[in-house]
Amino acid sequence: MTELVLDPARNLETLLRCPSVTPEEGGALEALERMLAPLGFSTERPVFHEDGEASVENLLATRGSQGPHLCFAGHTDVVPPGPEGDWRHPPFSAAVENGEMWGRGAVDMKGGIACFVAALARLVARGALPDAGRVSLLVTGDEEGPAVNGTVKLLRHAEARGLRFDACLVGEPTNPDALGDMVKIGRRGSLSGELTLTGRQGHVAYPDRADNPLHRLGPVLQSLLHPLLDGGTSRFQPSNLEVTSVDTGNPSTNVVPASATVRFNVRFNDCWTGETLRTELERRIEAGLAACPRGPGEHAVRWREPVSECFVTAPGALTQTLGEAIEAVTGRVPDLSTSGGTSDARFIKNHCAVVEFGLVGRTMHMADERVALSDLETLTRIYETFIARWFAAHA
Repeated sequence: MTELVLDPARNLETLLRCPSVTPEEGGALEALERMLAPLGFSTERPVFHEDGEASVENLLATRGSQGPHLCFAGHTDVVPPGPEGDWRHPPFSAAVENGEMWGRGAVDMKGGIACFVAALARLVARGALPDAGRVSLLVTGDEEGPAVNGTVKLLRHAEARGLRFDACLVGEPTNPDALGDMVKIGRRGSLSGELTLTGRQGHVAYPDRADNPLHRLGPVLQSLLHPLLDGGTSRFQPSNLEVTSVDTGNPSTNVVPASATVRFNVRFNDCWTGETLRTELERRIEAGLAACPRGPGEHAVRWREPVSECFVTAPGALTQTLGEAIEAVTGRVPDLSTSGGTSDARFIKNHCAVVEFGLVGRTMHMADERVALSDLETLTRIYETFIARWFAAHA
């Protein structure tokens, strides 16, 4: 067994030096494949395609052929680092300073992958990974992108190979402040829409000859935002609509615009489905337009697809085993949360029970993204404990 596989910091150093900005593979999947080969994993790197989207390379790695099947899911693609001058150390250098490793993807989420591989290696090294059990890794290069040619197709590919999973752990950074703070057992849904209000262009000095669509914007936004969509549920915070842009495409101050486009996103809880929420928002838009003194005018609503549906994994054997492993290593009892944005767990929940647990996410998507080396070791020990206990419970 090589040090490269056993040591999470060395694993992460290798992965961080791969410039895998979505959708580029950047050498990250190749490096991961090399780490898994000595552990007895067979691997495939399918490339998926979709018209209008970049082709994306993915990794499916499996060890074992029978028995209970545990899956780990993650992604090696990262968001763009931005100007290198904004970074204390170059974003793909994996520099170490003051006990921290710096680089784009350090916590989101190459660090989680590095720790899971190290945990597997330590179990294999001491003969603690059972022969009567299977482990698979589903690793995509399309989580930070449109998520079209990634996990959703990789799951179908795995099923076509006859693979069925009993449980899945996603290594996203879930902890707000310290390892052991939080396990994600669900996610709110996400629905994005675009409303275009159409008027009539004209000179601002002759408003009677024009029809300014922006004058309808106030009543429409009031209707969309009030009353609140709901008051939250036992597992989820209240659903929330955010207006993200208003655009007329009009640089002039003396021309009434011909149209105005409003873009918005709703993070919604289990009071709604994508379909029922669309129906409610369309009703509210119609009500807002009907309240306009100048009349409703013309409008069009376009919904971005696919919708990310809300889901929750009920507390049970999976959450209990993970929670006990976290407490055994850190002494903390994690909060079971559904906060935050979406993740690829939204696809996996249709195939098996899924939970998320990874590093502290304070610096994810920021310049100077970094992770404490001590956290890499702690997370590796949590994963190692969890894997051993999960298979013991399913023996």
